[in-house]
Amino acid sequence: MKKAIVIGATGMVGTQLIQKLIENEDFSEIVSLVRRKSGVSNPKLTEYIINFNEPETWKSYVKGDVLFSSLGTTMAQVKTKKAQYEVDFNYQFTVAKIAANNGVSSYVLVSSAGANPNSKYFYLKMKGELEFAVQSLPFKKVILIKPGQLTGNRIQNRRSEKIGILVINGLNKIGLFKRYRAIQAFTVASAMINAVNVKESSIYTLDEIFKLAE
Repeated sequence: MKKAIVIGATGMVGTQLIQKLIENEDFSEIVSLVRRKSGVSNPKLTEYIINFNEPETWKSYVKGDVLFSSLGTTMAQVKTKKAQYEVDFNYQFTVAKIAANNGVSSYVLVSSAGANPNSKYFYLKMKGELEFAVQSLPFKKVILIKPGQLTGNRIQNRRSEKIGILVINGLNKIGLFKRYRAIQAFTVASAMINAVNVKESSIYTLDEIFKLAE
């Protein structure tokens, strides 16, 4: 039986991940670090409302077998690149570093298709920098999940995201941008859990995520 640590549990992928972990018999305990209450209650789940900027107050909670990270935000929500970098890079890297130092053996990160530390695009560069940084941490295994556009139920109504999905779907139909095609959040969550059984560090791009989720 395994103990999971989750960050990003109130997001589109995170909500699906928590539910699947609750249903999964391989996991006996789930620790979720959140900035606001998720509204989910289960005997397996312990939820801590934390301030990511104060790691001394919560680092003792980051202990278990695997850390799942699906934390993220958008420019529309936080308004500045600095604020988005704080959430998407700093918060995630801080938790990952603490987890590795606490002896957590496996790390599963939801990144992005096209993530590259040398990209000229801010978002893809930021995601690429995080991928590079976490791979240097002393985990026994790091799994990078790199989906395209996510689709599914989300607490926040992101109109621009919905428009983006329609555009990508249209381009996919004429054979363009296949690696960015939309993928359901529950599929990504399934792939994250199945990745725990992968024997070594791996990177999964879109088509591979669909297979991993099966």
